[in-house]
Amino acid sequence: MAVPVDFDHSSSGYSLRRAYWLARAADLAYRDRADIEEQAARWGFDRVRHHAARFTPPFPLAATQAYTLASDRVIITAFRGAEPDEIKDWLSDATAPPRPGPGGNGYVHHGFAEALDAIHPSVASALAELRTDGQSVYFTGHSLGGALAMLAGARLYLEAPHLAADGVYTFGQPRTCDRLLAEAFHQGFGGRMYRFVNNNDIVAQLPPEPAYTHVRALRYIDSHGKLHETMPMFSALSDRARGLTADALAPASDGVRDHFMRSYLTALEKNLT
Repeated sequence: MAVPVDFDHSSSGYSLRRAYWLARAADLAYRDRADIEEQAARWGFDRVRHHAARFTPPFPLAATQAYTLASDRVIITAFRGAEPDEIKDWLSDATAPPRPGPGGNGYVHHGFAEALDAIHPSVASALAELRTDGQSVYFTGHSLGGALAMLAGARLYLEAPHLAADGVYTFGQPRTCDRLLAEAFHQGFGGRMYRFVNNNDIVAQLPPEPAYTHVRALRYIDSHGKLHETMPMFSALSDRARGLTADALAPASDGVRDHFMRSYLTALEKNLT
């Protein structure tokens, strides 16, 4: 299968092709509004909505941003991520008090909840406006954007089921919630959530357990760039060790290098071809 040149507007179901295009959409969230609108037109989306909020100290991030694209068949909301140096200390802070999760299910990381709260009304309004003909809805994001995509999916499913997404695809997503919310999310989104992790991606290993955990549906990219739908623990441990030794001069950099969105896109392209 060659790398597809046209955006996948098909309506439902998991595919590697869809994962690739949603990764492209997550990557586009790092660009400015003009670039997003120009690319949206090339991809066949005739409607674009932007979502943004700015924060003041002591909130650790300056802003939360996302955009929503709509065509006659599909709607995509992509949440912007953050660079590893911008969030690593914040993610490592296990002292931040968790917030009650959507619909009263479990708890979520306080910072993620605050970031999503800032733009959730805008996202929900855009979906209500644009979903005029039963289009499929997908959420996507990289890094912090992956956490927000997962939480947005959980919040709409648990609090506004008529707006629930048909799928959530995340890349390098940090741990976002406790086990109770992760299980409630899985009950409603089993088969619709796909969490891609590239080998030693450091952000996917934060915040620390056991306070926070990951949702299920892992898609693991090994140290050779091959995508796996499952990965036995012993194989994952040996593969991660192999990734750490790939650069003998800077082994500690592997976790950061594996987190870059470009690394995810390269791996998906490799698996497509």
